[in-house]
Order: sequence, then C-alpha cells, then structure tokens
Amino acid sequence: MAIQLRASSSFSSAPSTRSQRHDVFLSFRGEDTRDGFTGHLYDSLVRRGIKTFIDNDLTRGEEISQALLRAIEESKLSLIVFSENYASSKWCLEELVHILKCRRLKNQMVQPIFYKVDPSDVRHQRGKFGESHADLERRFKDDMRKVLRWRTALSEAATLSGWHFSGGYEYEFIDKIVEKIFAQVYEPTYLDMPECQVGLDSQVKHMLEILDVGGSDVRMVGIWGIGGIGKTTIAKAVYNAIAHKFDGWCFLANVREGSVQHGGLINLQNIILSSIVGPKELIINNVHQGTTLLRERMQHKKVLLVVDDVDSLDQLKKLAGSIDWFGRGSRVIITTRDKGLLTVHGVKPTYDVHGLGHQEAIKLFSSNALLDIEKLDADEKP
Repeated sequence: MAIQLRASSSFSSAPSTRSQRHDVFLSFRGEDTRDGFTGHLYDSLVRRGIKTFIDNDLTRGEEISQALLRAIEESKLSLIVFSENYASSKWCLEELVHILKCRRLKNQMVQPIFYKVDPSDVRHQRGKFGESHADLERRFKDDMRKVLRWRTALSEAATLSGWHFSGGYEYEFIDKIVEKIFAQVYEPTYLDMPECQVGLDSQVKHMLEILDVGGSDVRMVGIWGIGGIGKTTIAKAVYNAIAHKFDGWCFLANVREGSVQHGGLINLQNIILSSIVGPKELIINNVHQGTTLLRERMQHKKVLLVVDDVDSLDQLKKLAGSIDWFGRGSRVIITTRDKGLLTVHGVKPTYDVHGLGHQEAIKLFSSNALLDIEKLDADEKP
C-alpha cells in the first residue's frame, strides 16, 4: 500500500468558507465573565497568535446586530462560555442559535466551556442556570417559537465536546483550552516535494515504524547518509504525513548553512520558538537564553521537530538539547551526513539512507527524462 505523503487536516471538519477573518468567536455573558475568566481567556488566545473576536466594540440593541452575525460566520471556531447567567440574556441565546446554524450549514467548529455550571444543568435548563433562563422565558411567553428555539439550542450545545471548570487554577484551565484551540485552527504547512518520488514510499514507511508516533515516550530519530542521497526528502515526507498529530511542529531546514549566517543559531532558535510555541512569545536574544526558553516552552507540549542538515554537536545541543526538552509523545528527527554526531548526542534509533536499487534507479531516470521532455514541449508551444 502506498504511503499517504500529504499531511491530512488536523480537523477534517474544518469550515471551508470563502472568508474567515477570525480564528475564534467568543460567546459569553459579559456581566458574568468579561472582566474575569473570559477576559483572561481572550488575552491568552491573542498572545498565542490566535485571531479572536470579542464584542467589546459593538453596541448592543434589541436585536442581534448584522456585524455580530458576520463575525460568527467569518470565524473558524466558536467558543461558548456557559456561565450561571448566560441563558438570562436574549442576546447570548440569539448568538448561540446562529452559531449552531453555522455549525450545521457551514460545518464550523463549536465547543462549549462550562464555567462553574454543570453541563447537565445547561442541557436540561435546571438549577441556578435554569432559574435565570426561566425568568427570560416568562418575558417571552407569547413567543413560544422563540422560546423553543432557545431550549433546543441550549440542549444541543450542551451535548458537544468541550471543557468543564468547577474549581482549581483558572490559568491552568485556560492554558489547556488555548493549546487545544491552537492545534484545531492552525494546520501544519505542507512542505513542497519533488515531482519524482521513486522509492520514497518504502523509506517513509520504515521511518514511521521507527518513530511509532502513537507512543507516549519522547523519541529522537536520526537520518544519515551522504550528501544528495535524499535525507531531507524523506524527512519532509514524514513531516507532511504526521505533523497534524502534534500540538506544535517545526521543520528547521538547512541548519548547516543557517548556523553560519548572520544571527546564526539565535535565528534558528527563534524559528523553533515562533513555530512551535507561537508568534507572540518571547524573542531570543542570545544562544544561552534560547536553550533555556526552548526547554521551558516545549517540555510540556507534544511536538514534532525536524532539525535538517546538522554538521556540528553544538547545533544539536542548542536546538534539540535532550529528550527532557520535550513533552510526552514528542518526536525529533535529525538529518545529517555524520553518523558520529548522532551517536555522541545519544540519538537512537537511526536510519541509514542507501541509494536506489537498479530497478528503482532506472525508473527514476525514466521519470526525470519524461519530465524534461514534457517541459521542452511546453516551452516550444506558442
């Protein structure tokens, strides 16, 4: 069976709208959580680089505004913060109805956060949550169609997978939400691959077996061989196939060349930090600070890091120090021409890339020759 080399989406049900201005739309009861939980959640999402809509700048009226409806429609994901008085607001419930409509019609992602309320109370509109909603229903007792629409929306939203906060440290709870949301709204960038991929499937299959991505251990795997034999191509193909399974990812290309350019290892450390942790994080100013920051920011995350074309032990120490830099389930792939570097750094297992067999070499030659002919024909056409 051929290996699927293109990375599949980490969220196959992600919306496919023409225009998505926001990553996240926040629906919440302002009087309950604006200056507390939701405010902190919004700040954490934005610092993580997640474009988040919050209605601070909109004027509320009797009816939900068109600007707010558009903001919901133009978001990849809606987060609903159910608090004790959420269902006492006609505005919040109309938001909820439209959010669920977009989920059905546009396949948008929707996830509830039950903040100090029980999900079953939201589902059945009971307890203090139900009491606050009952007051609103009494005001609209002459419009039962609207009341039933609200009840249905609350019941539907409460059955969706989300988060329940009943106590503990809010910052830890928020951190978990932000990490999950980041993985859902951002997908790994597919790396360009050569047109001819003769013999690649079997090599990628072997690498996937070595990596054992489903395992909970941290694993560093080396790919080594002579220059031009295809180490980087194998690493790119593996990255494309598995990056979506991680909370953060980075393909650090041309380390040998990048480490001697202006900025050197500091630039490379910053690339890892911004790729895996987020663009709003700290900027590394010196190599020693970089090793500390990378370890601190990655040791609790499941990450995929590819360090490509390494030619010195110092590069490995500064860019992928040791397995305790990375969270459970992380995988680090290192490509190099020098197997000794992998041994000294404790990288195992390693994959020795060999040249193509006779039949594969002929197939590759024929494929390249055919491509050259096709390009010549295209150039000669008027």
